[in-house]
Amino acid sequence: MFIMEKLDIGMKDHKKDEPVIEINYLRKSFGNQPVLKGVSLNLYDGENLVVLGKSGSGKSVLIKCIVRLLESDGGVIKVNGDDVSELDRNGLGELRKKIGFLFQSGALYDSMTVKQNLEFPLKRIKKNMTKKEIDDKILVTLENVGLADALNKMPSQLSGGMRKRISLARTIVMDPAIMLYDEPTTGLDPVTSDEISTLINEVQNIYKTSSIIITHDIKCARATANRLIMLYDGECYLEGSLDDFENSSDGLIKSFFN
Repeated sequence: MFIMEKLDIGMKDHKKDEPVIEINYLRKSFGNQPVLKGVSLNLYDGENLVVLGKSGSGKSVLIKCIVRLLESDGGVIKVNGDDVSELDRNGLGELRKKIGFLFQSGALYDSMTVKQNLEFPLKRIKKNMTKKEIDDKILVTLENVGLADALNKMPSQLSGGMRKRISLARTIVMDPAIMLYDEPTTGLDPVTSDEISTLINEVQNIYKTSSIIITHDIKCARATANRLIMLYDGECYLEGSLDDFENSSDGLIKSFFN
């Protein structure tokens, strides 16, 4: 059971001033195969933006371009007003400290305990923290994902859902302002998927994050979205509220939501 009370965020209003992330006409191809053909979107302060699309629609490529795990072929990506393509190595490192990325695989270090997995980024980046501060930070973070008792376990001793929660804990232990979730419920059973969706909302409320959630899981989208965008054939096909998508008469949209 999570120690944080689940809050009903609904379709609450968010600040519509300067975007936290602003993407204009983003293009990316692999060889002769275009994947993103001019995608434009904004992420606003404090919101959960869900990006939907079928496999191969470019969803994961999109968020990897944001942190330059992949280099885009064209267009502009700005994070807090900074053009990502213009950042040098140090600038890119500073940017990545502010962005949490939950990989689809979880990407835990299998040779490290849960505690060591969470210690690693803290010791590497927040070098002025004392051992007690690190220990306290790790414990609170694990409590916030409901896994304080997993402190000394190895990743191999965890279920798929537990590994996903520990991966999220390793990300939020750094207090990121922005979260990027890559298919957070893929491969999980329905009950565990619901728990992860609940946890995404709790992270939003407790840590005040602005998040992009990449998913093809409609149940997850319904549970977490403040706003949605659908990618189709490398472009933004529809942007709107959950009601806009649920009530759409468009055949492509209905194939997702029915």
